[in-house]
Parts: sequence; C-alpha cells; structure tokens
Amino acid sequence: MTDRDGTTVRDAGPADAARCAAIYEPYVRHTAISFETEPPTAEEMAGRIAEAQRRHAWLVLDDDGTVTGYAYGGPFMARAAYSWSASVSVYLEPGRRRTGAGRTLYAALFDRLAARGIRTVLAGIALPNDASTGLHRALGFDEVGTYRRVGWKHGRWHDVVWYQRDLRRDAGPPEQFP
Repeated sequence: MTDRDGTTVRDAGPADAARCAAIYEPYVRHTAISFETEPPTAEEMAGRIAEAQRRHAWLVLDDDGTVTGYAYGGPFMARAAYSWSASVSVYLEPGRRRTGAGRTLYAALFDRLAARGIRTVLAGIALPNDASTGLHRALGFDEVGTYRRVGWKHGRWHDVVWYQRDLRRDAGPPEQFP
C-alpha cells in the first residue's frame, strides 16, 4: 500500500530487522514506553519479525527505501481460547510521530490480522504516554482496565492501561486457522 507522500506499508523481512531495532532502541533506553531494559540486537529483532509473521503480522512503513516505523501483532495470551485475539504495538522514529504514520500502519495491520482470523486486538500502554493513548482512542479502542504499578523502570513504578478494539463484532464461532 503506497500513500500520497511516497511511503509504503509492506511486510517486514529479515533485511528490516536492523532498522526496526534502531527505531526501537531509544524507546528501550530512554522511556518507560517499553519495559525492556536492553535493546534487542538486529538478530533478535529478525527472530521477532519471523515469529510474528508465522500467525500474525509485522509491517513496516517504508519511506523511499528507509523504514521509518513498524507495527506488529502477536499472541495476546498463550492459551488456545485466546487464539483469535492479538496484542498490537506500533513504533515510529521520532520525526514520524503525530504525522498519521501510526494510523497508516495500524490500518494496514488491522486489515491483515482480520484476514487471518483475528477478531480482537489489545494494546497495553505504559503510563504516562499521551501520544499512544490518544492514538488508540482515536482509532476506536476502548479502555478496558489498568494494571497499577506493574513495571519498574527509570527509578519508578509505572501503570499499564489496556485498550481493546474489535476487528469483527459478530458473536458467531470463529473460523479455524489456515
């Protein structure tokens, strides 16, 4: 999918791992947005991309050959009954925040996940994070609960608020996975 400004949303591959790791690194080192404490290497990121692509999806925003953001879906919980739900995240390089890039990535991700049988997406957001809570609310996510003081990072406890959005609203039985 190519946008008016020449950006393309496409499936991530192993060649995108180093750039995804570079985008993610400042979130890990300098914020509580991620609860990881050490940034993953390009090799670790390549493994994460491959794992997400098996059942869910990992997409990148490609701006004239440079990856400027990514979004992915993965298992919400390990039990089989949760198989039709996915946890989702989006990360952008600093210059792409609040430009519509997150919306673009999520729209493509939600289409991909729905096509793969996912019915509900959930996002856990470490607080404070006004940009992320605003994005999720604008995209139709509902706040469903807050875990209090569950993450210790940068010398303090952080709450995590959970948001949920249905990709399909029917109450019928789910399809079997391909």
